[in-house]
Amino acid sequence: MAGGGINPGPGNGKEYPGELTLYVTVTCIVAAMGGLIFGYDIGISGGVTSMDSFLEKFFPSVYRKEKADTSTNQYCKFDSQTLTMFTSSLYLAALISSLVASTVTRKFGRKLSMLFGGVLFCAGALLNGFAQAVWMLIVGRILLGFGIGFANQSVPLYLSEMAPYKYRGSLNIGFQLSITVGILVANVLNYFFAKIHGGWGWRLSLGGAMVPGFIITVGSLVLPETPNSMIERGKNDEAKAKLLRIRGVPSVDEEFNDLVAASDASKLVEHPWKNILQRKYRPQLTMAILIPFFQQLTGINVIMFYAPVLFKTIGFGDDASLMSAVITGGVNVLATIVSIYGVDKWGRRFLFLEGGSQMLVCQVVVAIFIAIKFGVDGNPDDLPKWYAIIVVLFICIYVAGFAWSWGPLGWLVPSEIFPLEIRSAAQSINVSINMFFTFVIAQVFLTMLCHLKFGLFLFFAFFVVVMTIFVLFFVPETKNIPIEEMVIVWKQHWFWSRFMSDVEYTNGGSVEMNKGGDAFKKV
Repeated sequence: MAGGGINPGPGNGKEYPGELTLYVTVTCIVAAMGGLIFGYDIGISGGVTSMDSFLEKFFPSVYRKEKADTSTNQYCKFDSQTLTMFTSSLYLAALISSLVASTVTRKFGRKLSMLFGGVLFCAGALLNGFAQAVWMLIVGRILLGFGIGFANQSVPLYLSEMAPYKYRGSLNIGFQLSITVGILVANVLNYFFAKIHGGWGWRLSLGGAMVPGFIITVGSLVLPETPNSMIERGKNDEAKAKLLRIRGVPSVDEEFNDLVAASDASKLVEHPWKNILQRKYRPQLTMAILIPFFQQLTGINVIMFYAPVLFKTIGFGDDASLMSAVITGGVNVLATIVSIYGVDKWGRRFLFLEGGSQMLVCQVVVAIFIAIKFGVDGNPDDLPKWYAIIVVLFICIYVAGFAWSWGPLGWLVPSEIFPLEIRSAAQSINVSINMFFTFVIAQVFLTMLCHLKFGLFLFFAFFVVVMTIFVLFFVPETKNIPIEEMVIVWKQHWFWSRFMSDVEYTNGGSVEMNKGGDAFKKV
């Protein structure tokens, strides 16, 4: 495949012994539930800001504008910077906290970062649930953002380090599955809470975030620390005992010795933030920036937003928002399960390329269908139900494509490619870029929809083309490669190999390249 990555096999790196034990499976499932807090917030905020009682109390000017607006232009109906700032401000807080979380994760362990994430998220949920003024909402959102920043920084790393390398993809995607489940649960709860008489259902929606926050808090207290983190902090004997238990085999000497060697090499690095700028880490730094950037520019937010209008046309009436959220959310969950099944069988590149192609086709089709019937006025009159059903079908196919490709892989691939010496810093960059562009898209896409109209679908389709080409030529295959052996994929890549020096430290010592381009351990 032109420009493609290597196809790892038995000769490309080591094959550490290890089984998918019940212990490590349960551990990873509990840890992956850290994704619930991110998903719950994504799902709950949109529903709450559509509740009249919430708007009337905290954003009266937006409420009056919405009630007084008789325009039929669906493109501009929800264009409000004030309201989007309430939602998107969380992601700025997450960006800042993810940078702090890097130091906590590296010096004090993955568990402590997860604990901070859970406690801060609980505090924000409590404050929002009892909010009496806008400032309480904003402070609560900031605390929620801090919690998400810590959790998103530590959970994917934890999963990648705990899982046997042959099952790393499936177990890591449990994090994305939790995000999708959190979104779905939040959407369903919003529907029922909105029906509560007295207009205080929004308090239950916002305060309900304490439940996923409590889950990750308790989980962080009962979960074991990763062997990688123990070794990083000088607890070698405990780390070896823990590695024996999670791998479920009589001997883990080779993997343990390689982890120790990787840790020793990482301790020579005094400034990981400065170190990551070195030429030899250029491939990892590029991925840490571009993968989360592209993930947010798939256009998933636009698709999720516009679905309610189409569903309402089909005949769901006042329940349009619920039905669209539940249907697309259900597709999201099911397709993520497909990714869990296939990521370690088919590989990361296959899912990236297939998902990108699928999203591209669907976005172009939706743009054409919207343009034909909605035009530039945004008036969906005379839209036949069969027509809307076809559009909704393509929306669901698009969501499925995202959910088994860029959704989970946007978290998985960056978490598994970083060497230990830059791992925490690089993961913080990954989370920060993700949160920054989540903020930007959340803040401006309603305005862009109002001005670009159906052309916005083509705008994001263009980026889907770019990101698919990027994967085709520059993203190597990382399945079945031990996390501390990952340097080999860059050394054998047609482009990134030029950034790798002749001698690299990895695992049990330095790795040198012979004239044939094969890696071997230097004795």
